[in-house]
Parts: sequence; C-alpha cells; structure tokens
Amino acid sequence: MTEKALCIPCAGEQLVGVFHSPEGEASRRAILMVVGGGPQYRGGGHRQLLLWARQLARQGYPVLRFDYRGMGDSTGAFGGFTTIDEDLRAAIDRLLVEAPGTGEVILWGECDASAAILSYAFRDARVKGLALQNVWVQTEAGQADAILRSYYWQRLVQPSFWRKVLRFEYNPLQTAREALSYARKAAAGRRERALAERAAAESPLHEALPADLPLPERLLEGLRRFNGPVLLFLSGRDIIAQEFALLVKGSAAWQAALAAKPATRHDLPLADHTFSTAQQRNEVLQLSLDWLAGLPKL
Repeated sequence: MTEKALCIPCAGEQLVGVFHSPEGEASRRAILMVVGGGPQYRGGGHRQLLLWARQLARQGYPVLRFDYRGMGDSTGAFGGFTTIDEDLRAAIDRLLVEAPGTGEVILWGECDASAAILSYAFRDARVKGLALQNVWVQTEAGQADAILRSYYWQRLVQPSFWRKVLRFEYNPLQTAREALSYARKAAAGRRERALAERAAAESPLHEALPADLPLPERLLEGLRRFNGPVLLFLSGRDIIAQEFALLVKGSAAWQAALAAKPATRHDLPLADHTFSTAQQRNEVLQLSLDWLAGLPKL
C-alpha cells in the first residue's frame, strides 16, 4: 500500500486529499471516504478514516479521503454538508484518474457525511454503492423522540431511579414535565413527517432535490432514487443513530425504500458515535470487507 498527497481543483479552490493505492492488482471498486461527524478533516474522528483507508487499501481497494473546501488543508469557505456536491464530484473525478481501472465508486461516510451522500449519490452514475454509518436525520422532533425513548423510558426500569425517588433525592414531577414536553414534540414531528412523505411521494421531483424539503424527506427521496446496494451501521450508544433507527421503524416509506434495494444493516449495541475503540473500528472494517466481497464481480 502506498500513499500519495493530492491537490484537487474544485470551483476555483484546491481540495487536499490522500490517495491510498494497493500494491499489486487492485479492485475495480474504488472507495471515496467523505468526512462526517461535524467540522472534521480527512483523518476523521480518532483517525478512523486514516486507519480504515489503509486497511482497505491493503485488501486491494483504492481509497481517496479528502478535505472539503474550507476544511482541513483545503482552500475556500465551508458552507456545511448540504453544499459539498461539487466537492464530491471533483473528488470522484480525481479518484478515477488515480485508479484508471476502476469500474465503480463506493461512497463511504458517517453522520452528516451520510446525509450528503444520500443527497448526491443518485445523480452520479459512477457511484454504485453506499457504506453509511449513523445517518444524520436530526430534527427537533426526531431528537425529542430519541431522547424520550433512549433515556426517559429506560430510567423507569432502573432500580437506581426508584431508590432516588424513595429517598426524595429525585423530583419525579420535574422529570414527568420534561418527558411530556419531549412526547408532544415527538408526536407533532411524526404528524409533520407523515404529511411531508406523502407530499414528496406524490410530487414529481426534478433531478436535484428541492432545497426546502425537510432533511428526513430529502434523504428518503435520495435513497429511493439510488439503485445500488447500501450498507448501514447504527451505534447503540449514539443518539443520532437512535433517531435514524426510530425514523425507519415508524415510517413505512423508509422501510419500503430500504426493502426495494440490496440493503444490509448492522446494529452495534456497544458502539459509540465514532466507533472510537479499536474493537469497534475493526468490527466496522471487517463487516464492510465482507459486504464488499459479496457484491457482484466486475
């Protein structure tokens, strides 16, 4: 495995990236790693993108990881994950130059990078597969639902909670008021999502998804329009992953979109948001390698 630093032109700016090239015969599937998890650079949280890229390259996959405009070592201004379509296209262009035998590109991303990927992938015929971790679909109502289910309901079955109540060390009325507030937000959000999903499904969409479409519905339409295989990882100790899981569980439209394509989902109960331990990181890597090996031969 060798590594090569790159400067990639993009809309008058320069993206800095690192290309990982396998020694010997390389796979015809190349991987573009898209940085996620908030403002990050191409190393990723806990250097996981660097470590994953090296291991994937050693298994024969060409890999490119890069900084968006305005992030890390790249020039320009960063406008958020909803503004990186040009960055993704420029990076794919360069990846195919560096790996000229490539027949397909897999987009790999976590958190808001997954959201950017779902918004973009169906519009680029070179993208044939998605590897997504802890997809970002956050709304105020969705977050309220996730907090209510992952915290408040679980507290009711914990002996430590009731010990505090009996010792007058806890204010159950305050907790009840907080839980009721989250429940109201969650219920309102479910009603709004149902209306938005119906409107999106009934309205013909142009090639680019409407910018004013709420994020969960925007990503749902992106998923519907993408025809390739999808690999999903959800961390058990992550509120963002739980919000996505609840969204899918409560939405027939999301379930149908996933069922309509080859979709593989792995729930990792002990994993945190960034797979910060070596064990978590290696588990994601091995399951991803198994998924890649199971894709049709090129």
